[in-house]
Amino acid sequence: MPSDRLFKALNGAHRGLLKISGGRLGWTAGKMPVLEITTIGRRSGNLRPVMLTSPHQEGDTFVIVASKGGTDIHPAWFLNLRENPQVAVTTKGAPERKMTARVASPEERERLWPIVTGKYVNYAGYQKKTDREIPLVILEPAD
Repeated sequence: MPSDRLFKALNGAHRGLLKISGGRLGWTAGKMPVLEITTIGRRSGNLRPVMLTSPHQEGDTFVIVASKGGTDIHPAWFLNLRENPQVAVTTKGAPERKMTARVASPEERERLWPIVTGKYVNYAGYQKKTDREIPLVILEPAD
């Protein structure tokens, strides 16, 4: 399983690609839009930016997956937003937006999971690797 150190290195490399390319590269991954989500650290209170993909969008709402590659523990960003659901989201060509994060209800997950895994089968593979139910997170405009 990938380590936290590897995930942090990949995030750093991703940010570097965005910077070096002047934002021309790095805003998509596997045909999914990439979002920079900034959470507030649940212990430190510091801002914690992370690059994530959104396999499904509905209007101004983004769906993200707390898969962490199918590991048995939730990603730190998920634990942070569960503690403080107010996040900042940056997407290609758009100013930072304030959004509210929430875990999809069981009914929402039942509807959304087949959509997500139908487009991106890797998420189904991640779910098979772990006993935890991989959460779907819904990001909605805070306005």
